[in-house]
Amino acid sequence: MTKRCSRTPGIWAAATSALLLAATGQAAFATSNADADLAVNAYLKAFVRPNGGGSFIKGDENGGDPGFWQEVEEIEGIEDANDRSGGAYKAQVAELLNGFSKAHSTNWSDNIYNDDIAWAVIAYTRGYQATGNVAFRTIARDNFDLMFTRAWNPEKGCLYWTTKNTSFNSCIECPAGIASYLLGKALDDTSYITKAQNLFTWEKANLFDKSTGAIWDAVNVAGRIGTWSSTYNQGTFVGLANFLGDVDSAKLAATYTMNHLGKHDAAGVEIMPEYGAGGGNNAGLNSIGLRWISRFMKDHNLQDTYMGWLQTNATTAWNVRRASDNLSWCQWLHPTPDGVLHSWDCINTVVALQVTAIDTPTPKQ
Repeated sequence: MTKRCSRTPGIWAAATSALLLAATGQAAFATSNADADLAVNAYLKAFVRPNGGGSFIKGDENGGDPGFWQEVEEIEGIEDANDRSGGAYKAQVAELLNGFSKAHSTNWSDNIYNDDIAWAVIAYTRGYQATGNVAFRTIARDNFDLMFTRAWNPEKGCLYWTTKNTSFNSCIECPAGIASYLLGKALDDTSYITKAQNLFTWEKANLFDKSTGAIWDAVNVAGRIGTWSSTYNQGTFVGLANFLGDVDSAKLAATYTMNHLGKHDAAGVEIMPEYGAGGGNNAGLNSIGLRWISRFMKDHNLQDTYMGWLQTNATTAWNVRRASDNLSWCQWLHPTPDGVLHSWDCINTVVALQVTAIDTPTPKQ
């Protein structure tokens, strides 16, 4: 049986929120760049292992594989740290991407999940931006092109989720749009920007609830819509809308996430959902929502609208960390347990601190 800390979660969360929500109504800044460094360094120490000419992220503290898309999203967390710090984690980013290439090759056509490839394209394109290594950009472009070619449905104007061609999902349309936009900028090729715009147009028309800001999960080939909304689909929609200049849609989706996804703490602030732990597929989803909503907030100076909520989440996450090693899991209304932790569970807190730390500059694209 796993031992747990003796803190009472509800009292802990209430105290966190009370500190943040001052009498003036302005949110206090609760996490600093020093905290963000502690979080990412603890993560690197616990989960990163050398791998030949690079390194890889273990599935848990003892080893193992976190999974293809989980690992590239964990690498994005280190890229967030590099952006925040002005380049201090550039070497780690390069090592992780080189290690991923060594483990998974540089041709990902055997992966049936088109969204997995899109996530990896984002990570490699950001890696190129961080390091200037053109090889990362080339890997990203080649794999995006092969994925887009096999997944594109010209009649619908969108991408299939997998090579089984049974559904069109937000988790492919929006990440692929972001990947295409970033590639367009990195390659100075407007054809990729056009692809991003086409994907966004379809997503907005088919899986965006314009009355609420909810992003629906998927529609199958028979036209049946799955209306589940998640922080990662909300976040990537916000990120793509932001890149393409649709501020109103981005704001509607970000505000829906802030007000309707998750669970209220004792002070009434929405804490992001607890999607499960143990390295399960959904354990790290909140990191993606945080990344893109924070970027949108900074690009449009919307801190008065979103920073209090983002900081409450980041501080709640940081305050449930383990004192022994500064690791914090993904169940933010509960203390981080003793025992072996999973890297995918722990990336949420790392990202939360990177994207909400005080005086963090907005990365250039």
